Amino acid sequence: MALTLHTMSGSPYGWRVWLALELKGIPYELRTLSWEGGDFRTPGFAALNPRRRVPVIEHDGFVLYESAAILEYIADTWPDGPALFSSDLRQRAIERRMVREADQYFAAALEHLVEAVFYTPPEKREQARIDAIWAEMREELALWESLIRGDFLAGGFSAADITLFPEIALGFRIAERNPGLVTGELLGPRLASWYARMRALPLVRRTWPPHWVPPALE
Repeated sequence: MALTLHTMSGSPYGWRVWLALELKGIPYELRTLSWEGGDFRTPGFAALNPRRRVPVIEHDGFVLYESAAILEYIADTWPDGPALFSSDLRQRAIERRMVREADQYFAAALEHLVEAVFYTPPEKREQARIDAIWAEMREELALWESLIRGDFLAGGFSAADITLFPEIALGFRIAERNPGLVTGELLGPRLASWYARMRALPLVRRTWPPHWVPPALE
């Protein structure tokens, strides 16, 4: 039975799972939910995830939410093919650490930016708060600039890359949709090269959020 992924276009958490499924070549059905359409408020979705957030996967009667846990499940259930985590114990520990760091530090600031911009009417936005959040995101990524270990974050391509990339992409999306609202370069030169490398990957282009401008047209 094919896996079903419940997600929302542009969700960095849903996007990382979508990337993992494409990387592994796993058959799946994509169900894209609409916040405005009320999909998150239905009893059916609450039965899948009482927190009413994406992503959620269904696989042979098994339901799982929380994107980091889903990546681990995918890696363990489909061990063949491209790997999400290294087979080397210490390298795998570093990759898992980076996944946690991305979610614990950068994504936390990103969610504050989403709330301050996307979920706040323009006339009620607080520029000082937005500036402080953007500065926090830049400070966190300055640390990542020193952590990157090669062409990809942990050296070889891994779950760490498909975790941080969608989060940064959403930050850029917010900036692009609101010219002048945030200022200052988000990425240092090493991370900028990594981001461009990630953006050019076929699986990233295949999974680009449908309502965003496709990379080739930007």
